[in-house]
Amino acid sequence: MNNENEALSGSTNAQGDQANNQSMEALLASESLNIDLPQAGEIRKGTIASISPNQILISIGAKSEGVVAGRELEQLTQEERDALKVGQEIDVFVIIPEDDNGNVVLSLKRALEQMTWENVEKMIADEVVVDTKIIGFNKGGLIAAIGNLRGFIPSSQVSQARRAQSSGDKPEQRWQKMVGQPISVRIIEVDRERRRLILSEKAANTESRSSLKDRVISELEEGKTYTGRVTSLADFGAFVNINGADGLVHLSEISYERVAHPKEVLEVGQEVQVKVINIDQEKKRIGLSIRALQDDPWKNRMEKFSVGQLVEGVITRLTKFGAFARLEGDIEGLIHISELSENRVEHPKEVLHEGDVKTLRIIRIDTDQHRIGLSLRKVDSAAFADKDFKLLTQDFNPQDDKE
Repeated sequence: MNNENEALSGSTNAQGDQANNQSMEALLASESLNIDLPQAGEIRKGTIASISPNQILISIGAKSEGVVAGRELEQLTQEERDALKVGQEIDVFVIIPEDDNGNVVLSLKRALEQMTWENVEKMIADEVVVDTKIIGFNKGGLIAAIGNLRGFIPSSQVSQARRAQSSGDKPEQRWQKMVGQPISVRIIEVDRERRRLILSEKAANTESRSSLKDRVISELEEGKTYTGRVTSLADFGAFVNINGADGLVHLSEISYERVAHPKEVLEVGQEVQVKVINIDQEKKRIGLSIRALQDDPWKNRMEKFSVGQLVEGVITRLTKFGAFARLEGDIEGLIHISELSENRVEHPKEVLHEGDVKTLRIIRIDTDQHRIGLSLRKVDSAAFADKDFKLLTQDFNPQDDKE
């Protein structure tokens, strides 16, 4: 009887261990697809962990500290360095997501430089009318100050009333007398890379814009498709006017293909078809999508893959969290560090190198997020033996064997 109880207890414990292992594997698989990895060029919030003459360590919530050192540290003035304190929250610019020592290389100066552009992008997103003054001109139009940036107002975007004041063939004759005059403008294009800031006096002079947007929002329906016209471009997306009200097509909603800036595929004045994906009545914001009207090429390429399938992948990148592998058709998946080996691995470079070609097991497919979880340690797993056998027998043709 005691033996039976011990056997029953052992069986129960084994089942419990198996359930715990399965839960842990599910958790790790989930984590492997949701790691918030730093990306080169992004600005993050960080907390200063330590300050020394040679470097500043900053925690950015990426399971390791980022470092400001070398030339990036030298770019800070003594006044700027004296203002920094341990525990202070600060904006940082990611230069290298992971160097040879596993650190995230950061810059404070470049973050400071881009904060003005962040404010400008917020202005375009909120459709803010800026009251400023004309500080210069060129042959194409006027120049106005937006904070410490210079914005260009093309002659086509100067109000009719102001253009009526201009006369003469030369720029000096047309615009010189307007320098110093107040002007109200809206930002219609932002391009940080080219330091390009385009303004419009015409867009700011629409007095009934707010009431018009209220009416349009009440008439729009989520899920429906409308014809609109591109009114402005920014690093984060494009604004499209539908029936008199602007909606935002976020950069991620422009195309399934990678787009670094909306200017690559869109231009101001272009007519486009858009789908309304959300409406915020309280904030008076309209979310639009161009991508939603296109076929998703990722889903088409994924039709040949399934969970449990063995695939060949080329290791493209190693991080402290795992390794990325490129499969057939340029589809990339993540091998979480827990899926590299049955033994403990401190860093993927212990078992893999960039350029390695490996047989891998697909353990998860997230169609909505376009993510694939891969495993190296489960390639020979008994749990997938039946699936491997079926695929093997499907590929085997007895007639070929006779020949």
